[in-house]
Amino acid sequence: MTEREPARSPEQRKQDVLDRLEQDDDAWVATASHDGVPCLVPLSFVWDGETLLLATRRTNPTAVNVTPSGEIRVSLGHTRDVVLIEGTAEIVEGSALPGASGDAFAAKLDWDLRGRPAWVYLRITPRTVKAWREENELAGRDLMTDGVWLV
Repeated sequence: MTEREPARSPEQRKQDVLDRLEQDDDAWVATASHDGVPCLVPLSFVWDGETLLLATRRTNPTAVNVTPSGEIRVSLGHTRDVVLIEGTAEIVEGSALPGASGDAFAAKLDWDLRGRPAWVYLRITPRTVKAWREENELAGRDLMTDGVWLV
């Protein structure tokens, strides 16, 4: 029988999520078309403490699916250490991106897309954040609801 680690406290889970948001480079991003066709892609991101900033070609399904509703899901980690974020995404043109955001994206990912009209940024504002490792953490997995941290 495999012994599992004890469940983390809500405070530790939140800190682990914040660490992943700061340190990870890539996330799985899920959107759906207006007729419900799902799209799941890996995208690089930067976390500014409140929102995630990603980039994709403006004609890719991920960017097209963001308009009109903006609903999006982002997942970090693997199936035994999940961070699941649901939120709203908005498309930001490179020319409209605040300098500090563009600089942070370019510095972290060594990739500057400002001034490249084929690309757009997606700014995601989390509405819910859930995190769990094993079954023993399912009960306390909700860390953010309605955009407010619960811990």
